[in-house]
Amino acid sequence: MSSSAGKVVCVTGASGYIASWIVKLLLNRGYTVKATVRDPSDARKIDHLLKLDGAKERLHLFKANLLEEGSFDTVVQGCHGVFHTASPFYHDVKDPQAELIEPALKGTLNVLNSIAKSPNVKRVVLTSSIAAVAYNGNPRTPDVVVDETWFSNPDICRESKMWYVLSKTLAEDAAWKFVKENNIDMVTINPAMVIGPLLQPVLNTSAAAVLNLINGAETFPNSTFGWINVKDVANAHIQAYEVSSASGRHCLVERVVHFSELVKTLHDLYPTLKLPEKSEDDKPYVPGYQVSKEKAKTLGIEFTPLEVSLKETVESLKEKNGLVFYAHAMFLKKCAETFPNSTFGWINVKDVANAHIQAYEVSSASGRHCLVERVVHFSELVKTLHDLYPTLKLPEKSEDDKPYVPGYQVSKEKAKTLGIEFTPLEVSLKETVESLKEKKFVNI
Repeated sequence: MSSSAGKVVCVTGASGYIASWIVKLLLNRGYTVKATVRDPSDARKIDHLLKLDGAKERLHLFKANLLEEGSFDTVVQGCHGVFHTASPFYHDVKDPQAELIEPALKGTLNVLNSIAKSPNVKRVVLTSSIAAVAYNGNPRTPDVVVDETWFSNPDICRESKMWYVLSKTLAEDAAWKFVKENNIDMVTINPAMVIGPLLQPVLNTSAAAVLNLINGAETFPNSTFGWINVKDVANAHIQAYEVSSASGRHCLVERVVHFSELVKTLHDLYPTLKLPEKSEDDKPYVPGYQVSKEKAKTLGIEFTPLEVSLKETVESLKEKNGLVFYAHAMFLKKCAETFPNSTFGWINVKDVANAHIQAYEVSSASGRHCLVERVVHFSELVKTLHDLYPTLKLPEKSEDDKPYVPGYQVSKEKAKTLGIEFTPLEVSLKETVESLKEKKFVNI
């Protein structure tokens, strides 16, 4: 399987963090890639793929839905290999069955059903997770070595409400049963927390864990995880396809560290950065453990050191202004218990953009133009949000006991000379919340 020139492969969930790197490396190696995404017309989600070297000649995008039976039939036809990466990864869920378990489990079986109908497919590489390995009830202490023979226990996952872990466990288990019954050659990659440079424009869960630390968090989680570079994970997928002797599961962990060690490494890399100095609780630190690298080494993987992966993550987030984006989410998080005792003017971004264009096009325009639809105190903002989203948990008190900062007026006369019709604050707030929901910055 090592000769890649002219070979056609499929990558599901191609706009995701790991998948984007798989697509990039496949194109670099001369493969033709049929990539599935939920919406090929969503430029924000796919532009980074279209800009990859070789994409113009050898990348073809297809619309596919994990929950739609037969959705992958057409795309896998004529493919020699399939990389199934599509599966949701986030922790704050309202309906675990609908948001995590069903897409992971049913989605995996739908893809495998399509593969079973396509005799050209020689091998499937499934993106699983260390989550499907490590949670079997056995103690994880410094002398314990986790390896591919471990399987997470679904009952323990349910009891502990580890819904993401459960979704990956059930999906991988169902996949092994299906490929055995249908004589399909499958190899799995089981990475831990994946960090490193982002190709996609959307913040993913594992990168957000690092971003939270460097972006104002007051405490760090009392948790211990394995960490691995996204480029190593992508490379492992391709090696798992190309190395004919590859079989079974492959745990990918460069190092297992507690978040306190992660913070220390970040401090060494960025001495001036404000980082959390204490744990989120007073309990003893969750102990570390070992994860075997033996199986991964059979794929020829050379692990990127954690220090390099962390630096690449931070530099990538800086480059993408991720720090700025996430600052808004962190601001909301910090304000969850109280609202600021502050009064501001507010304006819709579309009105601001329109005003810029009108200021250019209206020949009589001159001077300065203040843009404020309404001036309100944060208490009024909270009240409006409550009217819009009655079930939403919102802060009920100010951050201090001082009198509210008074309001004021801002003239709209100059702005009206540009023909601006101001969007009401209520509409702007609703648009903001809905946009944040869509981008998964908030989960309401």
